[in-house]
Amino acid sequence: MLSLVMRIIQLILFVLIVQSATGQVYIPKFDVQGHRGCRGLKPENSIPAFIAALDSGVTTIEMDVAITKDKQIIVSHEPWMSAAICRNPAGKTFTAKEEMKYTIFHMTYDQVKKWDCGSKGNERFPEQEKMSMYKPLLRDVILAVENHVKNYTKYEVDYNIEIKSLPEGDGKLHPKPEEFSEMVYALIDQYLPMERVVIQSFDFRVLKYWHKKYPEVRLAALVENLKDIDENIHDLGFTPSIYSPDYKLLDKDEVKRCHELKMRVIPWTVNDPAEMIALKGLNVDGFITDYPDRARKIKMTLGLKSKDGK
Repeated sequence: MLSLVMRIIQLILFVLIVQSATGQVYIPKFDVQGHRGCRGLKPENSIPAFIAALDSGVTTIEMDVAITKDKQIIVSHEPWMSAAICRNPAGKTFTAKEEMKYTIFHMTYDQVKKWDCGSKGNERFPEQEKMSMYKPLLRDVILAVENHVKNYTKYEVDYNIEIKSLPEGDGKLHPKPEEFSEMVYALIDQYLPMERVVIQSFDFRVLKYWHKKYPEVRLAALVENLKDIDENIHDLGFTPSIYSPDYKLLDKDEVKRCHELKMRVIPWTVNDPAEMIALKGLNVDGFITDYPDRARKIKMTLGLKSKDGK
């Protein structure tokens, strides 16, 4: 009994020390994140996709946000209408060359809602159910998820929210990082405790702003470049809670280096069960997947548990 108490005390001290040193908490749990909800099974970034992810036992739901002309925060991977998954208000398809005519930043939310981004399906994901679906407001996603958590799944999940921006898109596809970030913070603050939120971005300007303005919020550095970890952290200027690279860029030494820096490693986007198991063997702290149902099926092999213990 005494040794157990000592181990608990040591764990608490470890977390406090890391929080004091970095301003962010290193949480030792395996985190299965449903990418865009569960894009493999339901239309991406839709409320049905997030509900299906919850039912698959994810610990975090992952999503992307964009801003409309009338300053609404919607859940969408691209800041435009994607020809790969959307039909226009007349029910017609369009080409990839025409996408930039339909930028969300220049459309009101009432206009956005008239586009169907579900019934066409996605040829990259043949198992995805086709259904008429519009891009939801972030607020409505949170309300739907929290209602499902309260009444069905009975365990809280975290929200991994990607702010998608690029310098060349400022004022054209999205607000500048400061305004974009303030809008997202203000909305989240109405509905969720910040300890359940992660902000991720490929745009290090976004992460730098949140680190300075809201240091209590966990941040994830999305990475798809070939720089080593130390180079990327140097460019960022601080050590985030989470290092989130393309899973193909990882090896065991890189995972070890992240852990030395007190960062959790949560790569994207792994869909093959064998690769999920291989990643767990590298000692990653979680992964992002389009198929959280596959992760659930192999959870005994991975040694995973949902927050509800099931």
